[in-house]
Amino acid sequence: MRAPALPRRHLSRRSFVRAAAGGLALAAAPGFAAGLLETKPARPLVFAHRGASALRPEHTLASYAKAILDGADYVEPDLVATRDGILVARHESNLIDTTDVARRPEFASRRGKKLVDGEWHEGWFVDDFTLAELKTLRAIERLPKVRTGNTLYDGQFQIPTWEEIIDFVAAQSAASGRIIGLVPELKSSTYFRDAGLALEDRFLSTMLAHEYTRRAPIEIQSFEVANLKYLREKLGRRANVRLMQLVVGGDVRPMDVAKADGKLTFGQMITPSGLRDIAAYADVVAPPTRGVIPLGADQRLAKPSSIVDDAHQAGLLLHTWTFRPENRFLAADFRDGNGENARNEAGSVAEMRRYIETGLDGFFSDDPGLGRIAVG
Repeated sequence: MRAPALPRRHLSRRSFVRAAAGGLALAAAPGFAAGLLETKPARPLVFAHRGASALRPEHTLASYAKAILDGADYVEPDLVATRDGILVARHESNLIDTTDVARRPEFASRRGKKLVDGEWHEGWFVDDFTLAELKTLRAIERLPKVRTGNTLYDGQFQIPTWEEIIDFVAAQSAASGRIIGLVPELKSSTYFRDAGLALEDRFLSTMLAHEYTRRAPIEIQSFEVANLKYLREKLGRRANVRLMQLVVGGDVRPMDVAKADGKLTFGQMITPSGLRDIAAYADVVAPPTRGVIPLGADQRLAKPSSIVDDAHQAGLLLHTWTFRPENRFLAADFRDGNGENARNEAGSVAEMRRYIETGLDGFFSDDPGLGRIAVG
């Protein structure tokens, strides 16, 4: 059985009048003045990780539409660049896991190997395709054995551009009467810079050309450092924009630091002094969930780390990533007996609530509807 196709009039950029994508959307949506003007959100923000990616193929307008319908405060487009320099939404440069490119004989010769972010990958890469070529591909589910229901949507949706996403969210904001934030991540900035496709100015040009993104809440993420500092220099301290430094831990270095033969590690960045350094150019630090509450040897949640309090002491907000509703992704405390790939809504909500108790300011979820329930 194949899921019914969503009507194209709901998903096509052409269906949105630009007036609705700009001032009309902002005028129609209540509470804009609050937006990002609050130093600290009154309650944790719910970020739709790649849209509602537990329920629709990731980074499609359908995934973003479902996230908005389910109450996400922000939707997340990860951004990469095509060969002709257009920003589109994919989680990585390799298209093999999230599009039907491997089934397309006309592109068989494009398969290759590339060094991306310090690791070799084999497949088809977005920077070897023009936008026109990319638009002939269709999205597929990344985790077909886990999210079997999402495979019913395989082949239905195009890869959206950054501009199309802005127009779509603006129109959804106008239709729903509420402001919807965007939380774009600039992916693999060093890789694209070295390929002659630097993301930052392309990103800013599109963002600042649209009324909606000049005024609506925007949180810009990166695992790199230099690009966030560059964006801060270009944007200054805009009332509607936050910059989010993504971090992991240990001896791993941000890719731009490693490329420059620098010594700074993520482990150093999340110390109290490192967090103060981040606060000089960013507004938010975002560690993985297990960096906020780690797992013990029994795979149950252990004692929370100090990172939430340390971040707040440094003047930063703290967001975390990523909550997923299937048993295989939950701490052992919250799994049920229905198998590792089973969807476990109650367990997911309970886990998110444990993290909310730490005082964090926002979190990414593959199922933002459950995130909204957890926040209350």
